[in-house]
Amino acid sequence: MLLGVNIDHVATLRNARGGVEPDVLTAARICKECKVASITTHLREDRRHIKDEDVEAIRMLPRVRLNLEMAMTDEMQAIALKLRPHAVCIVPEKRQELTTEGGLDVAGQVDRAIEFVKPLIEKKIEVSFFIDPDLQQISAVSKTGAPFIELHTGRYSEAYGTIDEEKAFADLKGAALFAQNFGLKVNAGHGLNYQNVHRMHEIPHLVELNIGHSIIARSIFVGLEQAVKEMKALVEERGK
Repeated sequence: MLLGVNIDHVATLRNARGGVEPDVLTAARICKECKVASITTHLREDRRHIKDEDVEAIRMLPRVRLNLEMAMTDEMQAIALKLRPHAVCIVPEKRQELTTEGGLDVAGQVDRAIEFVKPLIEKKIEVSFFIDPDLQQISAVSKTGAPFIELHTGRYSEAYGTIDEEKAFADLKGAALFAQNFGLKVNAGHGLNYQNVHRMHEIPHLVELNIGHSIIARSIFVGLEQAVKEMKALVEERGK
């Protein structure tokens, strides 16, 4: 598996004081030096953390694969078509939420999803949908032309270490296998941390894990480079 690092909360900390520190671009460069697979940023409608100029600056970094998380809106589609990031992950978005609370309802808007991704795919942008481990949602994504899904691992992450862990993990694994039967490639993320990430090795053929909050939280104590290297070692560990 590969590791993608979400650096949104570097921007959250910067914005708390309204200044320029910590610098998001420096964070991206550190992740690049650690040879992560991608840098993930979520450009929200309200710009609560990552700003347009952050995305533009990261996109200009040489040999950095930018994964842009974004809502399925005309504004975000236009931004993606202009910047042409290497990948986009289409996510649900609510103004009042602290973090993304669940997967996107693709099944309820298949026609809209098909039309939304078409120009992105034509521009050779790799498209994924961030969805719950739900078979109906996976079936819907398979109709859109998007080559990837990203499975929302939040329920597993919250259940880890409790009596609900095995059921949540089984649902996650079953969804991944179901998606692969459709020819979809599978990424995963949300709530994964240094304690629970090891079970992702039990799911065959996961491509990439996108992890942010736990890495940024650990970086406060050990530094970003060390935090990324520790997670990268766990994610890329062989034979698990």
